[in-house]
Amino acid sequence: MYILRHMTPDPITVAPEMLLPEARTLLNEYHFRHLPVVDPQGKLLGILTDRDLRSAYPSSVLTDSERHLVYERVQETTVSEIMSTDCVTLGTDSTLDDALFLFDRDKLGALPVLDGERVVGIFSIRDLNAAYRILFGVGEKGAVLIGIVDDGSDDIMTRLVIFLEKEKIPFTRLLRIYDKQAGNTIYVRINTFKIAAVLDLLEENGFTVKKG
Repeated sequence: MYILRHMTPDPITVAPEMLLPEARTLLNEYHFRHLPVVDPQGKLLGILTDRDLRSAYPSSVLTDSERHLVYERVQETTVSEIMSTDCVTLGTDSTLDDALFLFDRDKLGALPVLDGERVVGIFSIRDLNAAYRILFGVGEKGAVLIGIVDDGSDDIMTRLVIFLEKEKIPFTRLLRIYDKQAGNTIYVRINTFKIAAVLDLLEENGFTVKKG
């Protein structure tokens, strides 16, 4: 699945000459944590995060006079002076797997999405979670995820699909996981409010349902 379908398109961006108090107001007003910094053509120049802003503002351990001096400096500081310029990005052809890898590797909370050099979207961990909920059917009405022991037979997937269709048991996802320690498992997401009956039918037809 491509992140183009799940990103936030046309995100709010800021110019490099914007002053920090104005950028802080934007973050607070829209509850963002990341603001792409772009030039007039929309080319990405950097990223401003809420962490960057917190670091720029005075610490509570400073004296009143020291805090006042820092506040005065902050009022005149532009976004370009504190933004991150070494940006990790996604392209319009990037997948959810690409995003997951980058989030995990670089411990980031959001990634700009570029079409060439121009910012066309932003993709956050929240977007990733929502996308995977859709991908795996989490929260769908009557959806239940069942684990079935993979006995290693060549036709087990075929037999399972034929069984489900023959019994008119609606299913939306089928996933095979290989695990040497816990044993190989086939996961199937079934849409039913009669899960106990489905589990009994599976066992009666030679499939071993994983417990716990």
